[in-house]
Amino acid sequence: MPVVPSEYNPPFLFKNSHFSTIYPNLLRKVKAVVQTRKRIELEDGDFIDVDWSFAPDKNDKNLVVLIHGLEGNAQRQYILGLAKNLNDHHWNVAAINLRNCSGQVNRYYRSYNAGVSDDLHEVIHHIINTYSYTNITLCGFSLGGNIALKYLGEKQVLPTEIKAAVGISVPCDLYDSLTAINKSYNYIYQKRFLLNLKHKLYERQKKFPNQISVEDIKACDSLIDIDNLYTSKAHGYKDAMDYYTKCSCLQFLPNIKIPTLLLNAKNDSFLGDKCYPIKEANKNANLFLEIPDYGGHVGFYLPGGTYYHENKVSSFLNTHANTP
Repeated sequence: MPVVPSEYNPPFLFKNSHFSTIYPNLLRKVKAVVQTRKRIELEDGDFIDVDWSFAPDKNDKNLVVLIHGLEGNAQRQYILGLAKNLNDHHWNVAAINLRNCSGQVNRYYRSYNAGVSDDLHEVIHHIINTYSYTNITLCGFSLGGNIALKYLGEKQVLPTEIKAAVGISVPCDLYDSLTAINKSYNYIYQKRFLLNLKHKLYERQKKFPNQISVEDIKACDSLIDIDNLYTSKAHGYKDAMDYYTKCSCLQFLPNIKIPTLLLNAKNDSFLGDKCYPIKEANKNANLFLEIPDYGGHVGFYLPGGTYYHENKVSSFLNTHANTP
């Protein structure tokens, strides 16, 4: 599909990229979402924790699988806000905590990255084999959006239960996104990500002292250092560039065969030019690309409590999946 027009026009303060990005992380509080945690044992002996919330009508057909972003989890406000909106629109929600993101250190040295579509595949098949959902949809935020879109485009045959998907603020080209994050106006975000990732690595070092050293972690001064030291090596890639090249979802977008919405704000300071796949959208009738002028990174604020992207996701999924 060609790029679709956007109706998003936030209040004045939220037209600033950094304000709209930071505000929901610091000040938004979503209530009235009751989550139930269930653990999925993976084929390799590790686990993934999934936090479920349910529509009031107790439907057993419609499910949205949510995937959080870098250093997130299923309790982040952007996950809870969308879960609440979806529950109110007759969708049950399974919010994945990627490996090492549920509050408990996982069993193996590997954890998660922007390309762990194998873990998503296992979670989906567990759901299909365990429950009776016939309308399954996916929604990923940022890194989680890259995972979802990669999964959709790399699988030649998808389960028939998967009907539609949405990616929000997705770094479609990982190196291009890293280059954007490394710009001076993103300094605060860079340092926050780096501190959080190093904290997680120190936890892993205590559990796996023979595979990574405290000195190596201390020496990391950038995100690419982390990806060269740990992310790439722990997940079977030669180095950071090999990881970025093989895991970026941009190359998989032409192969997507179900209705998929990609919502990336034009003023998202985390995204470079390659993260706006206009050419790919023009050539693929299943790919709907919306580029609002505003929104920052997962910051599509609207007055009244419900954010623009939450209304958009519910509307898109109800239109393109076989909901009653």
